[in-house]
Amino acid sequence: MGVHGRVTVRHVQPASATKPYLCPGCEGVIAERRFHLVVVPDDEPDLRRHWHHGCWYKEQRRVTGRPSR
Repeated sequence: MGVHGRVTVRHVQPASATKPYLCPGCEGVIAERRFHLVVVPDDEPDLRRHWHHGCWYKEQRRVTGRPSR
């Protein structure tokens, strides 16, 4: 919840990460074959974003004061 509203968070395993993405948290590249998260707003699935694990949890602490689970 918070700024992002309700979201679905999926883990992407290294074997499934077949191309690089830009993390909106740090604006760094998530390289191929790296574990990361896909965060999909429940109300706007076209706005899904790929996040570094640490960046997403840091964002959740910033927005809500506690990590999401």
